[in-house]
This record gives sequence, C-alpha cells and structure tokens, in this order.
Amino acid sequence: MALEDAKTEVDTAFTRKGNRGYAFENAFGGATSFLRRTYTKDLTGVDLAITGVPFDQAVTHRTGTRFGPRAIREASSLQPYDPPHGWPTNPLEEMAIIDYGDLAFDYAKVADFPDTLTAHIRTILAAGAGTVTLGGDHYITYPILKAYAEKFGPLSVIHFDAHSDLWPDDDLARIDHGTMLYKAVKTGLVDPKRSVQIGIRTTTEDYLGVHVIDAREVHEKGVAAAVAKAKDIVGDGATYVTFDIDCLDPSAAPGTGTPVWGGLHSWQAAACLRDLAGINMVGGDIVEVSPPYDTTGATAIAGAHVAYELICLYHWARTQR
Repeated sequence: MALEDAKTEVDTAFTRKGNRGYAFENAFGGATSFLRRTYTKDLTGVDLAITGVPFDQAVTHRTGTRFGPRAIREASSLQPYDPPHGWPTNPLEEMAIIDYGDLAFDYAKVADFPDTLTAHIRTILAAGAGTVTLGGDHYITYPILKAYAEKFGPLSVIHFDAHSDLWPDDDLARIDHGTMLYKAVKTGLVDPKRSVQIGIRTTTEDYLGVHVIDAREVHEKGVAAAVAKAKDIVGDGATYVTFDIDCLDPSAAPGTGTPVWGGLHSWQAAACLRDLAGINMVGGDIVEVSPPYDTTGATAIAGAHVAYELICLYHWARTQR
C-alpha cells in the first residue's frame, strides 16, 4: 500500500482491518485516532493501548490541557505513513496497537477522578497490554502509577519536566499537578533511588532522593552524557516514562500551562528518547499540552512525536532487550 491509497482510505480509525500496519488516508481528513489506530475497547491480543485523559482540574496556572488528547491525535495524522525515523524497528507493523479512546469521568466529581483513572489503567494492564497516555495535566500520572505499581511493584521513573512535581503535600485528597511525584514517592509507588528527572529548571528544596539532570546539564554536557546517566540510574527495573511538554523550551512548545525558559530543544528531547532504547519501559505518558495557548499547533505536534517515541521505547523493550 502507498500514498495513492488515500483516494480510497478514509476513517481508518473505524474501517481498518486489524491492529497493525500503516495508514495512508489524507492527513487532513477522517476520524483522528492516534496514528490512525483502530478505536476499540476490545483488548484481545493487544500489545499497547493509547488512551486519552482530558483532565486539567489540577493545574496551578493556565487550564486547557483537557483539549490535549484531541489535539495530539489530530497532530499525529502526519505520522502513520512511514516507520519512525531513527529506529531500526517498526512498532506499527510489529505490535498490535489500538486507540482505546478517552477516560470517561464525571467532571463535577473531581474527588472521584483518581480512582476512576486507576481503574481504567488497571483494566488495560490486566489484559496484558501496556499504555501510552495522552494528557491532560501532570496529576494524571499519579493515579496511573498506582495501577502500574500494583502490577510491577515500586517503579523506576524517568521524568522529563521543567518542574520537579515534588512540592510537599501530605494530603492525599488534594489533586495538584505540582505534587504528583511527591505523593508517588511518599506512598511507595516510585523508588527514588532508581528514578531520574531530566530538564528541571525550577527550585525544589528536597528532591526526596530522586536524581536530577537539569536543563543546563543537558545543554552543557550533552545528550549522550544525560542518557548514559539516566540508564545507569534506572537499571533493568520496570520503568515508567512521563514527559511533561514544558520540558521543552517555550520557543518550541508554547502551548502549556506553566512555561519556563531555558528548556530542552526539540532535537535534544528527540535524541534523549531514542537513545533511551534498552530501558525496561513498561508504560508512559505525554502531558500538559494546552492547545489554547498555541495557535500554530506546534506544541501538539511535539506531543504527538513524544508519544510515538514512547511507543518505540515500549516496542524496543519487548523485542530487543
């Protein structure tokens, strides 16, 4: 099949046969599932489920990430024609990948949201699939980590971000995107000794033992050094990768709620993700894409690329380690 098949392919999110292979419908048309994967709740034989969590009620500044999953899916329509650049394998053909759709929740019962999300991810994991989640604000990672820790035990985390999300908050009922990792460490979901943050450029008094590779270190010592350090820290343990889009400099990703200057360039983030191949990645997410603050769509495009790289990392961990 080739690009000329666009004249007959449309809405492949619903019409495609099977859960593998490329899609060639026009990038500007059709139902925008992620990478044109099939929209389905059937997890039979599925290796990886892409799911959206349109939640932004935990932000400390600008809302809008509830529109992130939709925008990332739309941006991904440019990508399902070819193998991922820079990878020697092809997850779209070699794995059964679906778009599991978005989490359903009552927006007016915020207190119920965390358990609803944990149950959503738990269902996918129980079927034997992994997840790549499209956020949503960064709080969503905490309920997701609960489901993963139930299956894998305390996790290693690679956390790309401008912020540590480790601000003290011992009230588990509080729903705050700036304290998600604090809660995850304090409740034993994450092993801080085997976890690392990349791109940090805000101040936190206590990192709770989590290793930090700040943005300046990446700029000055280079991607290779940062990745080697991160791999050494997480080792072979089950590793979850969470990528806050504000890890990127606002010049590359202005569409986010709490932008901070001095961030990673997009090429640095791309190189980091590709060179992390070999970690035992069991799941991941891309969060904090806020389309209302970026009329160009560049932030959603970056988010779609991050999500595709996470798929590649997951595939590599299943086939090449």
